[in-house]
Amino acid sequence: MDAALPRDAAFPPHPESSAEARTDAADAVACSSPTEAAARATSDRAANDGKAPRQATPSTRSLRKATGRFMAGVGKHFATLAIALVAILISVATWQHYVTAPWTRNGSVRVQVANVAPQIAGKIVELRVADNQFVHKGDVLYVIDPFDFDVAVRIGKALVDQRAADLEVKQAEFDRRRRLSDLATTPEEQQIFAGNASQAKAAYAAAAHQLAQAELNLKRTNVLSPVDGYVTNLLLRVGDYALTGVTNVSVIDSNSFWIDGYFEETKMAHVCVGDRVEAQLIGYSKPILGHVKTVTRGISASNAAAGAQGLPSVDPIYTWVRLAQRIPVRVAIDTVPPGVPLVSGMTATVTIRQPNAVDRQTWAHRLRTTFVDPMLDVFGAGDPPRPNCLQSPSQQPPEVTTLPYARVPAIPSAEKIAPGLTPGIDASPRLP
Repeated sequence: MDAALPRDAAFPPHPESSAEARTDAADAVACSSPTEAAARATSDRAANDGKAPRQATPSTRSLRKATGRFMAGVGKHFATLAIALVAILISVATWQHYVTAPWTRNGSVRVQVANVAPQIAGKIVELRVADNQFVHKGDVLYVIDPFDFDVAVRIGKALVDQRAADLEVKQAEFDRRRRLSDLATTPEEQQIFAGNASQAKAAYAAAAHQLAQAELNLKRTNVLSPVDGYVTNLLLRVGDYALTGVTNVSVIDSNSFWIDGYFEETKMAHVCVGDRVEAQLIGYSKPILGHVKTVTRGISASNAAAGAQGLPSVDPIYTWVRLAQRIPVRVAIDTVPPGVPLVSGMTATVTIRQPNAVDRQTWAHRLRTTFVDPMLDVFGAGDPPRPNCLQSPSQQPPEVTTLPYARVPAIPSAEKIAPGLTPGIDASPRLP
């Protein structure tokens, strides 16, 4: 019969046990703070050890609730303040990086290109280079048919011999007439022979200069490379006709690479000649190292163009939208990492650093330059620009580049050209 009774009827709850259970449930609901949870856990452990926990009074529970609410409010305010501080620091760092820091993605690799044009005209009979081939200064690029110029040299040499012999004879005649007495010759006759000698001398000089020109033209049939570099965009072929002064081969000067960075005018206060530069090409992780060489002192202004009737043409500008001008800064390349090619036209991200300043910065200085200085710059209280950043033209040494060029050779004496032709008055001439 006992087995048929319900479970609750067979074992009725004890009144004291029910009261304690309700008290524990109320305490568990009231304990919301970490302090109260810890106290509750301690009481539970004491109960498990066989020790009776201390009964919490209503005033103690109210104090615990107030303390928990206060700690929760402090925690919320502290978290909000920390999030706001982090947001401010991120905003300042972003402002410093994108607005005031001297860097730009608008950079490109530049190079000098030697445009080779022949100084004489003729048919190309030999081509000694290929496209994108590296050549040294003085290497032969192509050869122009030398036949006509070789013939001109031979004719010039024959003409020089003729003029030299004529000068020797007429000079000897003048010398003999000058030694004769006034009874044997007249002043008029002496003047005639003196004029003949002068004319022969002038004709000989002209022939010698013509020979020098013919010999130089013969050398110019071999068109040489003026620089060390790479032949690019070669469209020339054997059989083409080379015209005087018309470019037909382009050679990239491998020693003339530089980088142009186009910086916004808002960042130019942090750019100085001599500053270290890091330029990172797209697709390559290692940066190219260099330094600021020059800063452009002028860019084109569209408002300066004259319009109708010669009046200035001024473009309307939206006053609430102003775009910063871009100033070209030339960067000289100091070090190129291995495996990084230099190709004219490649895009680079250019970052300017002060000379050797980054290596010596302490954490406090870096913190100031990253967060404090940008905020001061916003309110106009930052450090002033460094003095004498841009060198004047008088402070820069001039760069003089030269290329070997032909000079007019000295005219040899006629006696060396035709020796023994006029040995003396009483001696017979000797032909060479």
